[in-house]
This record gives sequence, C-alpha cells and structure tokens, in this order.
Amino acid sequence: MLEKSDRPWGRYEVLQESAGYKVKSIHVLPGKRLSYQRHQKRSEYWYITQGSGEVTLNGMVQPVNVGSAIEVPQGMLHRISNTGTIELIFIEVQTGSYFGEDDIERVEDDFGR
Repeated sequence: MLEKSDRPWGRYEVLQESAGYKVKSIHVLPGKRLSYQRHQKRSEYWYITQGSGEVTLNGMVQPVNVGSAIEVPQGMLHRISNTGTIELIFIEVQTGSYFGEDDIERVEDDFGR
C-alpha cells in the first residue's frame, strides 16, 4: 500500500514510487501553506490540477492556477500557499537519489515543525 499522510496544511498521497522517482498528489487547504523548505537530495516538479495559490522560489513569489507547472531544482528554497477558497491540488514529481521526509530542511514553518 502506498503512503498517505495528513498534515496541518492538508494531506498528501503517494501515487507511484521507484528507485529514481516518487509521485505525490498534494492537497492544500484554503488559507494554508507548506513550510518554506529545501532538499539536498531531490528536485521537484509541480503541476497544478485544482485551485489557485502562490509559489515562492528563493524569495520570488509568483501566482499559480490550474495548468501551472513549477520546477524546483535541488537545493532551492520553495513554498506553496493556497490563496483561494477551494482546496489547491497539485501533482509533485520528485527525482533524485533519496525521497525521505527527513530530507526536508525547514527555514520557516507556520506549524512549529
């Protein structure tokens, strides 16, 4: 069975996983945002499938909505926020050498993690 996890900002579900990649569906509740973070062992690619929000990449903020595609290179600070009134959903494709949750370096977090 693939992993599912509730988080203070919403939830995620692992859709597919292998030695070289991991694919997640990430659901962000209205008004919530993920921690401002970076990874040393993976890059991420996000494709927005529902809702709207803002993505911050190394301090630069840009709006996103359905159809937006965001590349997050390894080591780049990143965050996504749901600025809309419905759940923000995106597909995250991770590539790299390691995909564990302990490869998250949080710089800022609304939930004290």
